[in-house]
Amino acid sequence: MESYKQEFIEFMVESDVLKFGDFTLKSGRKSPFFMNAGAYVTGTQLMRLGEYYAKAIHDNYGTDFDVLFGPAYKGIPLSVATSIAFSKLYGKEIRYCSNRKEIKDHGDTGILLGSSIKDGDRVVIIEDVTTSGKSIEETFPIIMAQGKVEIIGLMVSLNRMEVGLGGEKSALDEIREKYGFPANAIVTMEDVVEHLYNRPCAGKVVIDDTIKAAIDKYYEQYGIK
Repeated sequence: MESYKQEFIEFMVESDVLKFGDFTLKSGRKSPFFMNAGAYVTGTQLMRLGEYYAKAIHDNYGTDFDVLFGPAYKGIPLSVATSIAFSKLYGKEIRYCSNRKEIKDHGDTGILLGSSIKDGDRVVIIEDVTTSGKSIEETFPIIMAQGKVEIIGLMVSLNRMEVGLGGEKSALDEIREKYGFPANAIVTMEDVVEHLYNRPCAGKVVIDDTIKAAIDKYYEQYGIK
């Protein structure tokens, strides 16, 4: 595993973004882990987060794209922080763009926030985590309505590696099949468990034998086959 991925896993725990215990997800599933990207709140956290995203995007999609699209609302700071990091790390100016939940009818009008998207643009979509693909259903037509645009791929921070809406494949695999573009994550839950199992992080072991057993049981029921 690349060193930046190991650092990112520890960064999620240290930032109180990735937690382990007993949680009820929005889907109703009982989960032994929970991720809340809204816990990234400081300037240093956002700077580091943007750099991890930029490295993963560079590894998977290179530099030959024009726009980072972050679906509202959590995707807005992600697209901003990552476009800054991409400029710093790779010397490439990438424009950021997000959608508004409500169309603005005065001043800076329209559905988009940040850069416009135009014919010929190559776009990478950036999100925190995808469990169902619902946000892509909403944002895909918005992006494609802007002109002759190519979506290069999707990047999320964590692949939960559990079945999506179809009940057979992961949400990222469902997105790949439905929309025809690649979908990747900085790290997977398999990476997380491999790196943290019985290893101290932020002063304690967050995945001990008990949590590991709970994660294994969760994936027996909800994991991708």
